Amino acid sequence: MSLGLTLVEKINRARADLRLGVPVLLTSSEGKALVVAAEVLIPARLADLRGLGPGLVLALTRHRADTLKARAYDGDLARVIVPQEMGCDWLRALADPADDLRHPMKGPIMTERDGAVGLHRAALALAKSAQLLPAVLVQPLASAEALGALGLTELDGEALLDLLQREAALSPVVSARLPMAASRAGRVHVFRPADGGVEHYAIEIGQPDRAAPVLARLHSACFTGDVLGSLKCDCGPQLQAALAQMGAEGAGGLLYLNQEGRGIGLANKMRAYSLQDQGFDTVEANHRLGFEDDERDFRIGAGLLRKMGFGKVRLLTNNPRKVEMLNAHGLEVVERVPLHVGATAENRAYMATKVAKSGHLL
Repeated sequence: MSLGLTLVEKINRARADLRLGVPVLLTSSEGKALVVAAEVLIPARLADLRGLGPGLVLALTRHRADTLKARAYDGDLARVIVPQEMGCDWLRALADPADDLRHPMKGPIMTERDGAVGLHRAALALAKSAQLLPAVLVQPLASAEALGALGLTELDGEALLDLLQREAALSPVVSARLPMAASRAGRVHVFRPADGGVEHYAIEIGQPDRAAPVLARLHSACFTGDVLGSLKCDCGPQLQAALAQMGAEGAGGLLYLNQEGRGIGLANKMRAYSLQDQGFDTVEANHRLGFEDDERDFRIGAGLLRKMGFGKVRLLTNNPRKVEMLNAHGLEVVERVPLHVGATAENRAYMATKVAKSGHLL
């Protein structure tokens, strides 16, 4: 009997370690390195990393490097050389844009030009999957033998990237009847991804005919909009309007995807909101944090619809990307149904940015 951890188990342990500030050992054909998330770094751990030898760098995404005017010689990322005299405060200032406008001078910021970057790319992907800021200390190791007794999680960086890029398999956990304001004939299905990620939900209204196009919506979780009634976005009104329309038609399916803040998590979404208060739009804020415009994986929604037995959909959305994604992943969108609700004085700029930079049809 083998009690060794599978790759999925190692990745989930590594996410937890990274969030706690515990180093993770990444390996690949390029070599070995210890990685630690910059936002949870403490002085003692920084000293430990430096004690392991030369070559310590801070890996940043291209978007964050562009904000800092640091050269991203590696295309999608930059490797910032960490001077001996610089400590945790400087590193966190490079990682977190909260004080960029108050303290814009962080240089000199020198970045590495040569060498392999596979481990750095894997480290940034792991940080994003842990919903941390994509800024990671990477300490290359000549040998990892001395670390064996420390019990650190060891991951193959290439296998990590391969798994994170795959479409996660989804398994049903439970379903139960749930009378709702939108429809007394409601049912909630809970699905769990095989990669150890968070669960996603399918809300079924009535008894949709699997042989006919179903009125459907892919709705990403928005705690501030769905629960608190935020006026900064249109998410809450879209959720309620979609359910109401399904209830009025007698049938439908709403996929509630736990991808808060366009996939960056609630903490990072609040960081983005703080940047919006400084005058940046929603896309600019994401870039200053080091993220893409949108980090969501809409393949999850396609997978849920297929699991529910649907092949054709009338999609409630203003986002053409969702239509393209469903059509590319085994479903046929026979109609895009507009969902124009939730405009407020507070979200006027946000809505305009969705049209101008994200291609929404409003």
